[in-house]
Amino acid sequence: MKKSAEKSDSDMQTEYDFSRGVRGKYARRYAQGTNVVVLDPDVVRVFPNAEAVNSS
Repeated sequence: MKKSAEKSDSDMQTEYDFSRGVRGKYARRYAQGTNVVVLDPDVVRVFPNAEAVNSS
């Protein structure tokens, strides 16, 4: 049994409208990176918030 429509390699569909899109809108922010720090649970118990860290 043949499929009626072949799935293309691209996930893009024809109804997407990028005519009002802005190229590179978030590029500068993305290039700056992030400052996410993941703490172990025992460290969180000693320093539960920023004030506790800064007062030590």
